[in-house]
Amino acid sequence: MFAALATPNYRLWVAGTLVSNTGTWMQRVAQDWLVLTVLTDHSGTAAGITMGLQFLPMLLLGPYAGLVADRYHKLRVLRLTQAASGTFALVLGLLVITGTAELWHVYGLALALGMASAFDAPARQSFVSEMVAADLVPNAVALNAASFNTARLLGPGLSGLLIAGLGTGPVFLLNAASFAAVIFALSRMRADQLVPADRTPRGRRQILEGLSYVKGRPDLVLILVLAALVGTFGLNFQITNVLMATTVFGLGPEGYGFLGTVMALGTLGAALMAARRVGPRMPYVIGGAIGFGAFSVLAALMPGYWSYAAVLVLVGMASVTFLNSCNVSIQLGVDPQYRGRVLALYMCVIMGGTPIGAPVVGWLGDAAGARWAVAAGGTVALAAGLGALLVVLRRKKAMRDAEQAAAPARDDGQGPEHPPLEVPDPP
Repeated sequence: MFAALATPNYRLWVAGTLVSNTGTWMQRVAQDWLVLTVLTDHSGTAAGITMGLQFLPMLLLGPYAGLVADRYHKLRVLRLTQAASGTFALVLGLLVITGTAELWHVYGLALALGMASAFDAPARQSFVSEMVAADLVPNAVALNAASFNTARLLGPGLSGLLIAGLGTGPVFLLNAASFAAVIFALSRMRADQLVPADRTPRGRRQILEGLSYVKGRPDLVLILVLAALVGTFGLNFQITNVLMATTVFGLGPEGYGFLGTVMALGTLGAALMAARRVGPRMPYVIGGAIGFGAFSVLAALMPGYWSYAAVLVLVGMASVTFLNSCNVSIQLGVDPQYRGRVLALYMCVIMGGTPIGAPVVGWLGDAAGARWAVAAGGTVALAAGLGALLVVLRRKKAMRDAEQAAAPARDDGQGPEHPPLEVPDPP
């Protein structure tokens, strides 16, 4: 389960990102609370716009950011993006503490943080393959998810307690300080133990080359379409949970923070299970999407706070099963010289749809209620997963038919000389 931790550089990476990600989750809770309860009167639309602005650069800059990850040294890219993200958190914290923060400040800093994250994400994701041997990549990706979700387990609860006691300002300052941990880890890595991919030289139409590569891979197209639908309309619990906590259950920051912690229990468990997983990933991609959609709809129907929180554990497990399987499928299935661009395209669809989905979900929460917002996202994810399952089953049936038609007939006329190849059972 922990094989990749035998690599010294990867150990440094996990330790640094655990601290930084904990601060990031603390800021996410504080940012939502600041917008909803301090700067507006529980406006789900404003929270959706804030979240949308934070992910808009991924949609606009994602393909170019992937090319940057393929072209430049990833260590240098990551040092710059992490330093920029910490600076933006520091500015927001100072504005809040001095009492000068306004909604447009939050909008602007969310957009700036999104620009740093757009260049950080593909470099960070593809850097995993340079820190560990190829046979350890699935384990390293799963442990990355485990580290991220350990931070997700710790961050929201800590943030809720700090907001209740000190307000949101100190939370932003702590997040700014947390970026020092990952910058320190990057500075201590041994370059001679890294296995960098060949850098892509400067040239024309390189972004289009990456898109053409994906276009010729039906398996990647299916993953990206599924990720776009689930990411745009389903992965908006940063908004829906705060709306459920405040408008449905009438709770404060501690109650909201606890929902994030509970959901992280499921995501951490699923990430650790993925660290032991071998074999085909597509069944887990499709099964994760279907499970995520079904459990999200179930969560929307729960009558009370504790039953809603309990179902969030299952939602978290399904979401990480889906996301981890998508990531590993791309890491292992893409030629190294295209890895940064394809991962950037994946991050673009999984996160870049948020500027569309988050305001819609926030508006739906304002207009029809938070339960409808949760149910709508789950319904889209469920339909997308079932649609992908149908595509895979039809494709496998077409392959069987083609194999049977190509097989030479036996002399006795009883059928093909050789049975068709076995096809794995669908999820």
